[in-house]
Amino acid sequence: MTTTILRGGRVADPAAGTEAVADVVIRDGSVLAVSREPVPATDATVVDVSGLVVGPGFVDLHSHVHSIAGQRLQAFDGVTTNLDLEAGLMPLERAYAEAAAAGRVLNYGFSASWTDARGQVLAGLGPTARFDASAGLLGNLDWQRTSSPAELTAWLGLLERELADGALGIGVLMGYAPRSDPAEYLAVARLAATAGAPTFTHVRELVEADPTTPVDGSSEVAVAAAETGAAMHHCHVNSTSRRHVDRVLRTLEQARSAGSRVTVEAYPYSMGSTSVGAFFLAPERLPAWGLTPSSVVMLGTGERVADVRRLAELRELDPGATCVIEFLDERDEADRALLRRALAFPDAIVASDAMPLEWPDHRHDTREWPLPPGASTHPRTAGTFARSLRLMVVEHGVWTWPEAFRRCSYLPARVLDEVAPSMRTKGLLSPGADADLVVLDPETLTDHATVTDPVRPSGGVRHLVVGGTFVIRDGVLDADAYPGRPVRGVPA
Repeated sequence: MTTTILRGGRVADPAAGTEAVADVVIRDGSVLAVSREPVPATDATVVDVSGLVVGPGFVDLHSHVHSIAGQRLQAFDGVTTNLDLEAGLMPLERAYAEAAAAGRVLNYGFSASWTDARGQVLAGLGPTARFDASAGLLGNLDWQRTSSPAELTAWLGLLERELADGALGIGVLMGYAPRSDPAEYLAVARLAATAGAPTFTHVRELVEADPTTPVDGSSEVAVAAAETGAAMHHCHVNSTSRRHVDRVLRTLEQARSAGSRVTVEAYPYSMGSTSVGAFFLAPERLPAWGLTPSSVVMLGTGERVADVRRLAELRELDPGATCVIEFLDERDEADRALLRRALAFPDAIVASDAMPLEWPDHRHDTREWPLPPGASTHPRTAGTFARSLRLMVVEHGVWTWPEAFRRCSYLPARVLDEVAPSMRTKGLLSPGADADLVVLDPETLTDHATVTDPVRPSGGVRHLVVGGTFVIRDGVLDADAYPGRPVRGVPA
């Protein structure tokens, strides 16, 4: 068996909350030892990491990257496990089979797709296990309506079967069907609770933005958790809450204090990304959020939408087309502080909402590295974790290194402990943990991706190890490394 020693790094243990200079010994895909005394190098490969920070690789609960190219970008952002849990894919078996056949750089997994299940029953649209096909649903009104009792039973049955096949929970894009009956959401939560699986929700509109909403989106998560006992995860609280994030966080904290199983995630950007046909981007909806058509920029073309007429035209022509929405102004310190407060919220998890890559010739993947020019995506695909650590550790000192790894590695892994026992050895840096590790240079750690150049890899990841295999070594990608393995749920 091959033994590797990461020698003399600043080892951050997020479970214990400690940091110390130590050797990390890796053997056969696991952490064999963490020793503050130098470990003899007999028959071992020694990698000097002195002066660098060593921790468990980042677990991204919210990534729509299902490509080799996208996973490589996320590797340079410190991610070792990327999971699509907010949207999910259906059918699950096909999603896992296609990923395995293509090979994956990072560990991967999927939730059961509420959107695809409803689309199949309410709109007669068969799922394809492709995120772009699911995104195309978002402008289709047929699946967004309230279900009849028979329809509800039918699509709940589809979700139940996906959970039995190993889905990592249920992904609920409620924000894209915001007028559906809240009783349906409670039914989903009850199903999840029975299955011992979490839900991952893009919430519907907040009452501040839409007083006519059937229920406040964030309150709905808290109420469902309280009434059903389900583990409920609130996705990207910064982008769905915008300038109301302080109120939303108070709502979630009250729910947690009362004993509800509510978790929350955030990402460090003032702009979101979605399909231009989304409900909340209808021209008449924009003023509720203080937005205008010019707040919307189309990915791929870079077109900033000129007016209401053009926005309506784009929504009609291709409702699944991806756009960026500028919901805060990062030139304003008050808005920057809102982002930091979302990240600093106790136990808030960092998650990227990484988006697919697309080139002008409509390719969605490549094995070329460096990536060929011209790809479009949201910069959070490449830079979420490096940007979060730069802001919260290096620049503002809000987090220590152990706390940073707790937010990026330990806490997200724990969300899945119940549904996927294989996650219990991830997000940790102790003997017996999976050898999914990242080694960071704190002096050079930063994000480089921008709206105009969104696929520039982050800097500062010196080494990245997935299942004991180096994907990045000395800052260089191993283009032949595909050590990613599936993460699957175990039915309750």
